[in-house]
Amino acid sequence: MIKKILRKTAKWLLILAFLSLLPIIIFRWAPAPGSMLMVERWYAAKQSGQPLTIQYQWRPYEQIPDNMKMAVIASEDQRFAKHCGFDLRGIREAIQHNMQGGTLRGGSTISQQVAKNLFLWSDRSYLRKGVEVWFTLWIEILWPKQRILEMYLNIAEWDRGVFGVDAAARTHFNIGASYLSDRQASQLAAVLPSPLNWDPVNPPQYAQRRAIWIQQQMRQLGGREYLDKVEARSDWLAWFRLRY
Repeated sequence: MIKKILRKTAKWLLILAFLSLLPIIIFRWAPAPGSMLMVERWYAAKQSGQPLTIQYQWRPYEQIPDNMKMAVIASEDQRFAKHCGFDLRGIREAIQHNMQGGTLRGGSTISQQVAKNLFLWSDRSYLRKGVEVWFTLWIEILWPKQRILEMYLNIAEWDRGVFGVDAAARTHFNIGASYLSDRQASQLAAVLPSPLNWDPVNPPQYAQRRAIWIQQQMRQLGGREYLDKVEARSDWLAWFRLRY
């Protein structure tokens, strides 16, 4: 009896694992029509009686300027080109920073944020975090780093109902993403930790200082040279080639 239950459980777990891989495989090449975070925001707005119009326009990697790519890397995940989805050093640094009473800082990589925003719900339960780890691992295995960055820039939240860098650029600066200046790119990246509360055009002092810091980090990381490393990560084995 117990063996039968275990076999059935294992069978269903394998089926669920396979089904979870299908959207990852599809979105390896296909533009995402939306994300779970968009659905969650839309549903919450509907429930509260305040209908929400989602502003979202997919932009391929080549149409997103290098300064915007570097701004989010400098802001969110400076070891993006090197890690395999999880930045253990970044997590340790975030914990130490938070324990010292600094401004609350997360340790999630760009890959983890893509997994969470694209596929999962937004609460902070251990279950959700465990599923996030699963999706992050497979995203890193099946997608090149360039695709992960492209997806992040297209589904990141930048205001109420505003998703993706193109919608953000048009909403806040009345220009397409291709025309963003370094300053504008850094301002957009600076508000990513709290996009529903911070305005990139008139940011609070902390976000203003962060935008200046992001511009400095963009230069220190190397700009196009850094992006060349990102674009060289064509598969998960490249992680070993870069490190060793």
